[in-house]
Amino acid sequence: MTKKTFFNFTLFDGTNDQNQANAWFTVDTDTGKLVDRGQGTPAQTDEQVDLDGQYVMPGFFNVHTHVSANPQKPNGDDKSESETAVMAWTNLQALLKSGVTYTRGCGNEYDVDVKLKRLQKSGQLSHTPRMLTSGKAFSMTGGHGDSPHGGHAVDSPDEMRKAVRTAFKNGAESVKVMATGGVMTPNDFMEDAQLSVAEMHVAVEEAHHKRRVVAAHAEGNPGIQNALDAGVDSVEHGFYVNEAEAKQMVKQGTYLTPTLIAEWVIPEYGNGDLPDWEVKKAADALDDTYVNMRRAFKLGVKFTCGTDAGTPYNGFDKTPEEFGLLTKLGMTNAEAYQCSTLNSPKLLGVADEYGTLEVGKFADFQVLKKDPLADTANVVQEDKQVYLGGHREF
Repeated sequence: MTKKTFFNFTLFDGTNDQNQANAWFTVDTDTGKLVDRGQGTPAQTDEQVDLDGQYVMPGFFNVHTHVSANPQKPNGDDKSESETAVMAWTNLQALLKSGVTYTRGCGNEYDVDVKLKRLQKSGQLSHTPRMLTSGKAFSMTGGHGDSPHGGHAVDSPDEMRKAVRTAFKNGAESVKVMATGGVMTPNDFMEDAQLSVAEMHVAVEEAHHKRRVVAAHAEGNPGIQNALDAGVDSVEHGFYVNEAEAKQMVKQGTYLTPTLIAEWVIPEYGNGDLPDWEVKKAADALDDTYVNMRRAFKLGVKFTCGTDAGTPYNGFDKTPEEFGLLTKLGMTNAEAYQCSTLNSPKLLGVADEYGTLEVGKFADFQVLKKDPLADTANVVQEDKQVYLGGHREF
């Protein structure tokens, strides 16, 4: 066992709302896990790394990304599979550089995340975060996400069952279903219900047989209610979640991934570039979103961290900006970060080994110049250090 000790830093470990001054921890560089931790005089090990009084916090989880998408092409970008794969690799690197050490795909063209993870596991994909893959999303014919390379079109429970089983056979590790229309689809609206309860329930049933999770794109009603009745593990976006649905989410243990920045950037940057209907959809929803989600948070809904990265103007470097928006829902800075450090790993089923900087977990962390608990703006640092398993990546 080779041990590396990091010392002389202030630690926010992600478990509570406190910093630990003059902290240190030791990493087994063979496994990448923390084996010891303390304050004051550091342990003497094979290698010592002085972090010069900076701040250390866990790497971020981003549980809603589309690495096959190009945020700089808001009106679509018809790419070959090879072009998509290269771009996706670049997007993954941007995620890691921003501090994201674990990401979940939430619908990717050509199943590109599944294929890139194979390369990652064989050591051929450098400087990329850990991944839970989804492959293509599941939508109804003509619905949100139905595209030649980006979705499985299913129109009955039997078709859903076959498609989900095939996706798992081909290497997908999670499922994304479309319960409603969306901002980016010209022929539908956020309140348009799409996949049925019966169709989504089959996806849940098949996924849970394999201890895997189902995310539902659900922006308005009745689609949010349909997704909850189908038993999905997380509602993605959930802009129009109402009080009854929030209470059902608490009862069922359903997570909510608000992707606030995806809404915010469209009216902020899209005027004159995006179609007027798309800008108006996002702008109309944003104010309502804050009201609805403040209520949901107050009622006890568990929020995760996801940005919908890849949608228009929503770059793969923007995860750190999501936390400031989460505080607008009534969260403290620490509670906003815990959407990432606590709730996101629990949703993905990896909380025993990832998310917080505790002994026995992987040493995935970032090093910042300023205190993240003092201001969420302090995590928006371009030149931060980022580590996976105690090995510096950026």
